[in-house]
Amino acid sequence: MASLHVRNVADEIVAKLKSRALRHGRSAEAEHREILKRALEWERPPRSEDGPSWDDRAASLREKLHGRTQTQSEVLLRDSRDER
Repeated sequence: MASLHVRNVADEIVAKLKSRALRHGRSAEAEHREILKRALEWERPPRSEDGPSWDDRAASLREKLHGRTQTQSEVLLRDSRDER
């Protein structure tokens, strides 16, 4: 496996990383790996048959959002129109 060294990171970013790692019960290094992994999971794969299908990606997103409160679009539109 490769190593990655990140230089010139602001002190407040490092503090936030350590705090987040503590909340998740991981080391700062493990938390950094998890953040990178999650950030790159949704990157669009090259156009080929090897990448996940649209349906698979949509199902994965639905699974990640399961249980979150969501506002229906018609409610948001009505609220926006009422503000004008």
